Amino acid sequence: MLRHFFRLIWNRKRSSMLLLSEIFFSFVVLFGVATLLFNFGRNYVAPFGFNHDNVWRLSLAAGQGDKMPRAQLDDVLRQVRALPGVQDVSLTSFNTPFRFVTMNDDFARGDKKLGQVDRYDADDHYGPLYGLKLREGRWFNASDDAATRPLAVISQDTREALFGPDEPAVGKIFRADHRSGSDEPKEYQVVGVVDKVRMSGDFAAATPSVWERFAPHDTTSRESATMLVRVAPGQGAPLQQRMVRTIASLTRQSSTQVYALEQDRLDKLKPTLAPLAALGLIAVFLVVNVALGLFGVLWYNISQRRTEIGLRRALGATGPAISWQFLAEMLILTTLGVLAGALVAAQFPLLSAFDVAPEVYVMAMLLATAVIFVLTAVCAWQPSRLAAGIHPAVALREE
Repeated sequence: MLRHFFRLIWNRKRSSMLLLSEIFFSFVVLFGVATLLFNFGRNYVAPFGFNHDNVWRLSLAAGQGDKMPRAQLDDVLRQVRALPGVQDVSLTSFNTPFRFVTMNDDFARGDKKLGQVDRYDADDHYGPLYGLKLREGRWFNASDDAATRPLAVISQDTREALFGPDEPAVGKIFRADHRSGSDEPKEYQVVGVVDKVRMSGDFAAATPSVWERFAPHDTTSRESATMLVRVAPGQGAPLQQRMVRTIASLTRQSSTQVYALEQDRLDKLKPTLAPLAALGLIAVFLVVNVALGLFGVLWYNISQRRTEIGLRRALGATGPAISWQFLAEMLILTTLGVLAGALVAAQFPLLSAFDVAPEVYVMAMLLATAVIFVLTAVCAWQPSRLAAGIHPAVALREE
């Protein structure tokens, strides 16, 4: 029976190739769209790795031509920490979570290299303020003041890339590969390893990260500074105004801005949702067009095969048998088209393309396969019913 179906398909190879190519390209496009959607969805449900709720970003900028000494910043930290409703304060770099700014560097250990690592400056309060979960070692503390080289806490994905899955990282040394203004690579000593973090946004994947400890008694003056403030739940504009007034009384010429990290997250989310909505519309548009194309081709196919249907009915074929014949032909063509598309799609996980997890590609292939088969079955059902209802006398008389 299967050989008979293949013979029928081969005898109508021009129309069969049209259907086969449409199914193939539809599968490939659906696979691409599904991969993107699954990848974004997988990132969205993953934990951030830190707690940004009730955390504010406090940005200070000195007046034009002025700078803020570290002693002044320390005084600001103490005064803000003492305000009612403030739970903790941390001095950090400008690249706080969910902003459109980053600070990247390349790191290496031996022959192992890792590029485009997110690097953050952090003090001793940073890790506890964010609730970063330690896997190994500890966060920075006052005992590190006597350290002879810069100290760092790294994320789990950085640890795996530089130290492997089994080798302990705490106490080990790694270096910055490309640090501008340095004749020799800067070396760091690991004091702790934390969980992977997603600081770029809701749909972003976890990125390798390194936190460098601020020099404990740094005398460098700064034109600007960024602080993180964890506040008690329910705090709002009144506390923000008290912060601004307190800082203004200490720094005089400095300007101060206070933003909630949750608002930064929403601001980052809005431009990200636009391309996702466009992808969704493309997927719906594609499915509708594939369905209409398949339905039209099948309808035309049946109108061209009325004589064949009439002869089969005259020879004793039943209506359900005719209907099953058209469904089976379409399912075989669909299987061939999907197999050809799957061979193309399988190259992506095999080649580890686009830094997407293999399971995302597998899920996208399964979804594209299911959608194509369902579309084919639905589109073939009505034309096959029409074919089953053709009376042999009418079909032969028309011929």
